[in-house]
Amino acid sequence: MDPEKTAHLHSRYNPSGEAERYINSLSLNEKTRFFILIEPGLGYMIAPLKKKAPDAKIISLHLKKTNSEKNSSEKYAGKIPEPDSLWYPETGISVQDFLEAEIADTEASQIKVLEWRPALAVFGKAYLSLMEETVNFIKRSDANARTIIAFGSRWVRNFFKNLELIKKALYPNARNSFPVSKPLLVTGAGPGLEDAIPMVKKDLHRKSVFILAASSAQAALNANGLTADMLISIDGSQWAKFHLYDFMRNQSGRSKQCCLAASISAALPSQCGTLPVLVLSDGSLWQTHVLNEMKIPFYVLPQRGTVAATALDLAFNLTKNDIYIAGIDFANQDIRSHARPYSFDRFIEEKAGKMNPLYSQTYKRSSLLKAGGSYGVYASWFQKQLALYPRRLHSLGSNNPLFGPAESAAIPPDAVIETEGMAYFKTIPLSYDASPSQMACAILEAALQNPLYKTVLKKEISSLLLPGKESISTDELISAIRPLAGIRSGGKDG
Repeated sequence: MDPEKTAHLHSRYNPSGEAERYINSLSLNEKTRFFILIEPGLGYMIAPLKKKAPDAKIISLHLKKTNSEKNSSEKYAGKIPEPDSLWYPETGISVQDFLEAEIADTEASQIKVLEWRPALAVFGKAYLSLMEETVNFIKRSDANARTIIAFGSRWVRNFFKNLELIKKALYPNARNSFPVSKPLLVTGAGPGLEDAIPMVKKDLHRKSVFILAASSAQAALNANGLTADMLISIDGSQWAKFHLYDFMRNQSGRSKQCCLAASISAALPSQCGTLPVLVLSDGSLWQTHVLNEMKIPFYVLPQRGTVAATALDLAFNLTKNDIYIAGIDFANQDIRSHARPYSFDRFIEEKAGKMNPLYSQTYKRSSLLKAGGSYGVYASWFQKQLALYPRRLHSLGSNNPLFGPAESAAIPPDAVIETEGMAYFKTIPLSYDASPSQMACAILEAALQNPLYKTVLKKEISSLLLPGKESISTDELISAIRPLAGIRSGGKDG
């Protein structure tokens, strides 16, 4: 960086006083838990910020490594303390991944972005790009946090139910960490999937790709004679079961079985008890500790608020080859919000009538999804992923070497193409001497008494079961967990 420009980031006479006046001019919310500093230069505003908000975590995002190197004399004099965490491009990790690791899913009101505006004149577009990425992260974190508040208790209940339900667990067949040796296609249920299916079915020559599909996409795939190698479900709401009901019906009569990857806290119908399941954990201590203690194999994937993003994370864990995405539109096509057929369409059709026609209902649903704003948040995340892996991650299209023009196909349109997903995994039976849910509850209770785990576990579980409540005792938390595991206050099954 030009030394002359560096000087313009701060006052030449009293940079500490300049930063302190700036911090004191702000009206800071006492509930703010995280401050994200956008290119704070040499970091003079960290000291007054720590003084004003001593309990908050301060995260500095720099556009160049040299900006994080402070004058040693001032540093040791205590004028420029270190932030709690620091990022710059040379760290080799994207700013989104860095923030994700530093800040758990948090409501936007608890995060405050502070700009050092002189940096805009120095860095220009790079500064604005960093700000945009930070804002996109906050929107996504806020959306996830609100989902946790709405569904936390249900997720914990699903966790215990699924421990009872899952009888067989999948784990990679290969010894290396990438079991799938083929390129991988991730499919969502966006309307663009309809355009991609002919390309997949007719020109792909099915043997050359592994299809990982969101559970909501399976109806459209099956209607066109395609079976996914692996289906993924992470949704904790009861509505998600309807996608899996369709899936189980379509399993009957198949000569080969499709794999199921499912979050341990997903809503799974009882029929899934017959399937081997690739268990997914969100990486929280409470899930990881129980699964390890019960010797259940699992993959750790972060919560991202949408199954399409989790499917992409899983894809990167399954193969080191190219990954293609289809039906991940995060946009409507006219009034169509999903590929057809779609499992929820029946509910709209049943309500259709002269005073409430199908077209009007479809238009209303499409408008509500668009107005919700989540499409834009996740579309931005996927665009970033495509930019990060230009040689490996591709949006499905005829310009890709694996996929040619659909017109060149020789496969009949009514042909049914079987899956090979199970070939890449082994199955381990899960058996216990007692009720799995009661075992899990006992494991959590013991961990909550252990000083090594207690603090983190209390924070994680209370945010799910008692959000917003402070000063929660261990006994109070255990009392909230037990009914969800089917245990009555007397200690017996519910």
